[in-house]
Amino acid sequence: MELLGYFASILMGLSLGMIGGGGSILTVPILVYLFAVNPVTATAYSLFIVGLTALVGGMFYLKKGDVDLKTGFVFAVPSFIGVYLTRAYVLPSLPDPVFSMGETLVSKSLLIMLVFAVLMVLASVSMIKNRIRQARKLEMSSSLRAFVIGLEGLFVGGVTGFVGAGGGFLIIPALVVLVGLPMKIAVGTSLFIIAAKSLIGFVGDLQQHTSIDWQLLITIAAIAMTGLFLGMKLSSHVSEKSLKKGFGYFVLMMGTIILIDQFRRL
Repeated sequence: MELLGYFASILMGLSLGMIGGGGSILTVPILVYLFAVNPVTATAYSLFIVGLTALVGGMFYLKKGDVDLKTGFVFAVPSFIGVYLTRAYVLPSLPDPVFSMGETLVSKSLLIMLVFAVLMVLASVSMIKNRIRQARKLEMSSSLRAFVIGLEGLFVGGVTGFVGAGGGFLIIPALVVLVGLPMKIAVGTSLFIIAAKSLIGFVGDLQQHTSIDWQLLITIAAIAMTGLFLGMKLSSHVSEKSLKKGFGYFVLMMGTIILIDQFRRL
């Protein structure tokens, strides 16, 4: 199972390199299902692995000029606040089990995975149907758009903190749909946002986790970077339209699989 996990880590890096997201969508399931890591701990590990991998990828996109730093800053600052507060204070304060439905107890781990899967499905729909949302974007003033981007950043930061995902599956739709960035610029910008807020979120986790398997984290991150470089090379040979559609359907498939698996555990 661990060998399969290392192979899947290459795919995680490939996803980050090609579409600026999807890495955390793969990382949490990889850690939970293939390395038998507790879901709560897996969300913390995911922030480090995805954050470090995204940082390396973001630097390469920056060198090519494929990063919109202004938009990234407007999006990232409220995200930092959301992810740090959620990881350091909100998540640790939740009871376990969180609540019960009759005789069924919903644990913190189960709730995290359910929310994670639902958000994946919702984000995939926004990407697959991006034309309608993009038409609405044209009716917004620049100041209103900046405000909406900031709110989106705060929301994504909170979600990232809760489920331990880098948030690329939410950031990419926001950058493409709300801002109107070309997909390749959105990919580079997304990587920078993911790297910054994921690593900041992990700092919040260091206050809670005294025992961290650094060997596992470094090993998976190093393998993921191999996939990252491969993904960045392949991205130049794939059209924008294909990237958008492919990303949307990929997220939809993964979200549906995880959702079905978690409902079976209820």
